[in-house]
Amino acid sequence: MKLTGRVALVTGASQGIGHACAQALAREGATVALAARNRQKLDELAAAIAAAGGQAAPFVIDVSDEAQVKDGIKSALAQFGKIDILVNNAGITRDQLVMRMKRADWDAVLATNLTSAYLCIQQVIASMLKQRWGRIVNITSIFGQTGQAGQANYAASKAGLIGLTMAMAREVASRNITVNAVAPGFIETNMTAVLSDEFKQSALKQIPLARVGTPEDIANAVCFLASDEASYITGHVLNVNGGMLMG
Repeated sequence: MKLTGRVALVTGASQGIGHACAQALAREGATVALAARNRQKLDELAAAIAAAGGQAAPFVIDVSDEAQVKDGIKSALAQFGKIDILVNNAGITRDQLVMRMKRADWDAVLATNLTSAYLCIQQVIASMLKQRWGRIVNITSIFGQTGQAGQANYAASKAGLIGLTMAMAREVASRNITVNAVAPGFIETNMTAVLSDEFKQSALKQIPLARVGTPEDIANAVCFLASDEASYITGHVLNVNGGMLMG
């Protein structure tokens, strides 16, 4: 197992991509701090990881709340002694055309998708700097690269994550800490389940591999970037989109 002895913190771990990332990291030997708002789902995931022979513990954190981020990560550090790997995955959508978009919906998406990553990085970076080893993986989106009508807030937040990734990669590279991003394409999650069949069929036609991605496809990429095998990769955006966007 590639990550034995490592401690990983995954935000948005209660479902979808975060859920898959937590399970994959645990399978690779990492102890996983599970962060999300839903305690019941976190408890169920922690139990499933334990039943499979892994180690995990739940931490109820609303990542849009700075105090909760600070307290939750402080608790994780106290319990595990360090955090080697941070996966900034938590994300929401509040879709609307800009001319009708409420300021509250803009603020909520930016706070959850982008500001939370900055807050979480701030809380774990001292641990990584001290041990001169760390992996930060930010989950961005193909729409942070191409834009998407009706998702100005979401696209802006995900594009911001790409900029944050590159800036942080430069800041901490000298301490053997890498900072990368994974940009999913069309992935089958609760977030995409609500989309119309017409939209889904249209999206599928744009994917050369002719299938929708799974959360496990993203989790595999995250595990790679978190491992020593990716030690010479930093400031990179890894596209996991079935060929939907190339170049």
